[in-house]
Amino acid sequence: MSFFDSADSFSMIRGGYIDVTILGGMQVSEDGNLANWMIKDRGIGSIGGAMDLVSGAKKVIVTMEHVTKENQYKILKNCKFPLTGKNCVNKIITDIAVIDVTNEGLVIKEIAPKWNFEMVQELTEPKLIIKQKPKVYKID
Repeated sequence: MSFFDSADSFSMIRGGYIDVTILGGMQVSEDGNLANWMIKDRGIGSIGGAMDLVSGAKKVIVTMEHVTKENQYKILKNCKFPLTGKNCVNKIITDIAVIDVTNEGLVIKEIAPKWNFEMVQELTEPKLIIKQKPKVYKID
């Protein structure tokens, strides 16, 4: 384990020394754009260090719920909120699926128990790609 202050952490990320960053998201587009700092219509947000994280890390993994509380898409063809980073997301992990962001589009890799591809697709605006049968991931 290692402890360091925020100045050192930002030096590491800005210097390209971090391989992977995992952060939350509000919206992700099919081409890997990330919006995670402002809810546009409510004017609520804070830039923070997310822009440094997505531009400095070699791989970006976004974790979030698959849809909003109002059951609106969070994985979109195009983000509606202001962007944190463009074409920066490599993987999306939600409460119901694991999806890789590729040059071909969004490739579904894993699905939560009691869910199927059609159910996940219904809650995802862009078309999902199946290259091989998605694994069902374990929840312990």
